Amino acid sequence: MKKAVSLIAFLLAAPALAHGPTPIKVDETIVISADPKAVWAVAGKFDGLAAWHPDVQAVKAKGGDAAGAEREVTLKKGGALKEGLDEYDAAAHKLSWRMSDPNLDALPVSSYTLTFTVEPAASGGSQVKWYGRLYRGDTSNEPPENLNDDAARTAMATYLHNGLESLKRKVEGK
Repeated sequence: MKKAVSLIAFLLAAPALAHGPTPIKVDETIVISADPKAVWAVAGKFDGLAAWHPDVQAVKAKGGDAAGAEREVTLKKGGALKEGLDEYDAAAHKLSWRMSDPNLDALPVSSYTLTFTVEPAASGGSQVKWYGRLYRGDTSNEPPENLNDDAARTAMATYLHNGLESLKRKVEGK
């Protein structure tokens, strides 16, 4: 009887123990003193990230700007990110892509989907948004500190922030 009660208690508690990670949202925005078309001319190509992102050493891409295109982003700190293009809308100044294969040495995330948009800013110029959802590097219930939610959020937010700051300097000529 004691074993049966223990088994029932375990079975009732098991779903709570297997909750897994929740998605992490990242959202970075910057205003650039230039027309959206000028910003898009610098940042609007799926294979063009190395031309303006300071953390990117090189990009190897195939498929152009069509949905399904692929790229490998080599980071200056080491490691590479493999990504696939989901949406490219030049008229709306919008790109969306996702990680194809995790590389925990490059970023402590197991997967992500990111969107990059350029819109007219209310104050003039352009508002550039880079946002997305990701999951931490270790999706178990007790991840190590270097692969937990905070590590994933910080790494991705830093990557996005660095890119936007560099894009601003490049477009504004500073």
